[in-house]
Amino acid sequence: MLPRFDVDTDPGPDFAGLLTRVGLGAPVPDGSVEPMQLTHGTTVVSIRYADGVVMAGDRRATSGNLISHRSIEKVFPADNHSGVAIAGAAGPAIEMVRLFQLQLEHYEKVEGAYLSLEGKANQLSVMVRNHLPAAMQGLAVVPLFAGYDTRRQAGRLFQYDVTGGRYEESDYATTGSGSLHAGTVVKIGYREGLTREATLDLAISALFQAADADSATGGPDLVRGIYPTVATITNDGFERVPEDQVAERFRELIEDLTAVETSTVTAATEPGEEPRS
Repeated sequence: MLPRFDVDTDPGPDFAGLLTRVGLGAPVPDGSVEPMQLTHGTTVVSIRYADGVVMAGDRRATSGNLISHRSIEKVFPADNHSGVAIAGAAGPAIEMVRLFQLQLEHYEKVEGAYLSLEGKANQLSVMVRNHLPAAMQGLAVVPLFAGYDTRRQAGRLFQYDVTGGRYEESDYATTGSGSLHAGTVVKIGYREGLTREATLDLAISALFQAADADSATGGPDLVRGIYPTVATITNDGFERVPEDQVAERFRELIEDLTAVETSTVTAATEPGEEPRS
């Protein structure tokens, strides 16, 4: 026999409330079960420049407040002229990238030609939308897609939301927990027609400042020799920037920031006076 409730005690569509009302208790008592700790990737950035696109991502993955991995890869080639950068639940994100790579390779072998960059962006949008049920359970995947459009002879980049919404950005895009901080740095430093070298420095600075403000974003690890992944996509294809070059650029950035900090402290200190804490 189904239970009956009056207007004041009817739990409505709340199933947990229904169980409580009939004396069975909630299916998961509050605080009795620890939430599952999922591995998440964090900040990635993509910037358009004169010859194509730069994609970069930090190497840290977190599980709650713990660092679960210090050297995870977040920037992958999709095919010869495009790439994907991932943020969100790491396991499903990496699996999505692998399937995306396989689909593009399959299309190329069947059709004998590359799928257009627009078609690649649309295909990834469908994959993100199909992942929505898992995203609603806390397994969200929010990638960036970028590539060199051989028809337009220009770099293009696309951003997504968890529903599969696809948005083309004209200059730059960021996603992940540190995206606000990274995006602010890029917004301030971006200029139309940037050179490759200037764009690499801008991407590295964006990730460094994001790591400085967001605990889930990993900065350069000078002790372990771990640095963010940086890649360029041009008419010559997807090319990962060698790690020694990335490391050198980070060292130069740290030296510049240290010099600025030192000069600021010196200027704020009167002659003969100890610096104030």
